[in-house]
Amino acid sequence: MKVLVTGNTGYIGNVMVPLLEAAGHEVTGLDSGLFEECTFGERPAMRAHTLRMDVRDVEVEHLRGFDAVIHLAGISNDPIGELNPELTYAVNHRASVRLAEVAKAAGVSRYLFSSSCSVYGAQGDAPVGEDGRLEPITAYAKSKVYTERDVSPLADANFSPTYMRNATAYGASAGLRLDLVVNNLTAHGVTGGAIVLQSDGSAWRPLVHIEDISRTFLAVMEAPRELVHDQAFNVGGTEENYRIRDVAEIVATVVPNTAVEFAQGAEADSRTYRVGFEKIRSTLPDFEMRWTVRRGIEELCDAYRRVGLTAEDFAGSRYVRLRHITGLTETGRLDESLRWTAGVPA
Repeated sequence: MKVLVTGNTGYIGNVMVPLLEAAGHEVTGLDSGLFEECTFGERPAMRAHTLRMDVRDVEVEHLRGFDAVIHLAGISNDPIGELNPELTYAVNHRASVRLAEVAKAAGVSRYLFSSSCSVYGAQGDAPVGEDGRLEPITAYAKSKVYTERDVSPLADANFSPTYMRNATAYGASAGLRLDLVVNNLTAHGVTGGAIVLQSDGSAWRPLVHIEDISRTFLAVMEAPRELVHDQAFNVGGTEENYRIRDVAEIVATVVPNTAVEFAQGAEADSRTYRVGFEKIRSTLPDFEMRWTVRRGIEELCDAYRRVGLTAEDFAGSRYVRLRHITGLTETGRLDESLRWTAGVPA
C-alpha cells in the first residue's frame, strides 16, 4: 500500500515508519518538524520522504494516490494541551477531522486515527471496553473524543476510518519522550537513583510499548475492511494495566541501587482507568502484543546508558515536549499558534 504517516519524525513515527517499510509498504511522511531537534541517539534508516508542512495546511493534492493515511501528528499530551485548550481543539480535533475530509476527497480508502485510552478519563477498578462510557478530563482527551465523533459520519463504502485508542506509550525511540510515565520513572532511576512519584501512585494506567502500537496499526491497516470499518479499538493488553506505584517498584527492581520516593505534596491523580483489550484480540486473533512493562524498562535502561542520558538531559527541554515547545515560543521561533516564524528545521 502507499501510506502517508503524519508525525513521522515524532516519538511513535520513528518506530512505526521503518516497521511499515519492512512490511513492504511505500511510506511518505508529513511533519512540521516541531521535534526534529529532539533526537535521542541515531535516527533509524528510512526510505520515506517527508513533506515538511503543518497538518492544518494539507490539501487534496497532497493526498492523491495514497491508499491509507495514518494520523499520528498533534499536540501530544495533557500539559501542552492545557496551555491553550482552544489551540488543542484546533490542531487535534478540527485539523484531524479536516484531514479525514481531505483524504476522502482525494480517494484515500483507509484512515487510521491515533486516539487514546485517556478518553475513559476517570473510571472504577473494572476494565472498560470500547463501548464503555467516555469521561475525558483534559482538552487533549476531549479532542480525541470529538475527532472520533466527527470523523465517523464520513465513513462509507469508499472511505473507512478506524480509531486506535492507544494505551499510555513507553519504549525507546529516536524521538524519545521523557514525559511518559514508564520512560520518566526509568530515567529517574538511571540518572538519579531516586524514582520520584509526583502523585500518590494509586492511579491505574494501561501501558503499551510503541513497537506494539506500531504493529497494531499495521495489522489493522492490512486487515479486511469489514473487520475494522468505522470501529474503535483499544490498543494494548489487558494484563498490562498497572498502578503507577507498581511501575515505580518494577523500575526499582531493574535498576540497581534505586528507591521509590514521593514528591512533596503528592496527591491522588484524578485520571485513573483500567482498560480491556479483548476486542482487538477477538477481531484479529492471530495478532498478539510482544512487550511487557518490565521488558520495556530493561530496554530503556540499556538505551539510556548506551546513549549516555544524564541528569542534565533529564532536567532539560530536549526530551520533554512541554519544555521544548515553551522554549521555541519564548525564543520567538514559534508563534502562539505553534507555527514556525524562524529557524525551521531543514
